[in-house]
Amino acid sequence: QVQLEESGGGLVQPGASLRLSCIASGRNFSRAAMAWFRQTPGSQREFVAASAWASGPTNYADAVKGRFTVSRDNAGNSLYLQMGSLKAEDTAVYYCAARDLPVVQVHTRMYDYWGQGTRVDVSS
Repeated sequence: QVQLEESGGGLVQPGASLRLSCIASGRNFSRAAMAWFRQTPGSQREFVAASAWASGPTNYADAVKGRFTVSRDNAGNSLYLQMGSLKAEDTAVYYCAARDLPVVQVHTRMYDYWGQGTRVDVSS
């Protein structure tokens, strides 16, 4: 059974940094895409960043380019999101997602596995 578990969320001030982690278990994702999405109440879940495979190509939403960095460990089953220069509009529940193919997708329906989410609050 595949499980994705996020951690690292919390309350931070604007301008601060935060690092989210996602640990996958149940299968090897070294040659599969993993991604971060986020969602606020009343809104659709939106793409944030993704990694095609361990040390592979990455993709970012325009809203986070230059501020967030997505990375994987060498084994490929851990996904990280280093978030910097955080803004109030980054406040959301952040979800880790994975799919069975090594191709980045930005649509939620293209991902097969999801974590439960970790909340990030950016507020002064």
